[in-house]
Amino acid sequence: MNKLFALASLAATLAASPAWAQTTVKDAWVRGTVAQQKATGAFMTLTNAQGGKLLSAASPVAGVVEVHEMKMDGNVMKMAAIPSLDLPAGKAVELKPGGYHVMLMDLKQPLKDGESVPLTLTIQGKDGKKETVEVKAPIKALAMPKGHEGMHK
Repeated sequence: MNKLFALASLAATLAASPAWAQTTVKDAWVRGTVAQQKATGAFMTLTNAQGGKLLSAASPVAGVVEVHEMKMDGNVMKMAAIPSLDLPAGKAVELKPGGYHVMLMDLKQPLKDGESVPLTLTIQGKDGKKETVEVKAPIKALAMPKGHEGMHK
């Protein structure tokens, strides 16, 4: 009976271990806001062991949360929502200012330096199974990148 209990305990421990999660999130943060500002970005590095796609993100601090891409179109930097973001197997994908990022819009309150933002990421693995990853992203007070401040009013 003790062996069975030990095996069950080990199995429960391994199942709860983050090492078994398909997707890891590192260095997550959210750009702080000022009063009246209704949008900001969330940034992080995602790695999916088997490969998959970031399908969506959600947060209770924003009415709308989208995965966005910024890219040059001629001489103009353009930002747009994308349906999903590929996560190649075992490769780190950086969501950063000026590139892919999570856009938090219709903010419900200003986001202050030193606080954190809960984010829920929905990722679909190569096998079609979906996983949700909960992230607590610290807020960092940094200036908005040029050209981003008036994009979501």
